Amino acid sequence: MTSQLIFALFAQVLLTLIVMVIMGRRRFAAARNKQIQMRQFATMELGSAPESVQVAGRNFINQFEIPVLFYVAVLCALATNTSGYTFVALAWLFVLTRVIHSAIHLSTNHLRSRYFTFLAGCLVVLAMWLTLVWRLI
Repeated sequence: MTSQLIFALFAQVLLTLIVMVIMGRRRFAAARNKQIQMRQFATMELGSAPESVQVAGRNFINQFEIPVLFYVAVLCALATNTSGYTFVALAWLFVLTRVIHSAIHLSTNHLRSRYFTFLAGCLVVLAMWLTLVWRLI
């Protein structure tokens, strides 16, 4: 169980790093193509940047919002030795929702699909926390 949870954590970290690389590539391409000025990076005022640059930046920020609740839940489960098959399955399901969310966000950015995927991830994190608390009672 422990190794599966650590692998799920690693998968989420890897997703974050992949999004960071995508964001960087888009930003540098936009700067190279004179769509944004390098000086804009000093204050991160990228409001005039192409939509693809702004979306990648927003997706990167997303990786430090709801996923923080995932990280804490997994670390608490590991620390209290309360993980089980259900918790591990939920952890991997959360990572899957984040991968799908990022894929949608960074490609078509279809709002309805993105929203429901985001919502599914939030519900999975809630289920993880409820499972964790239930096992501690």
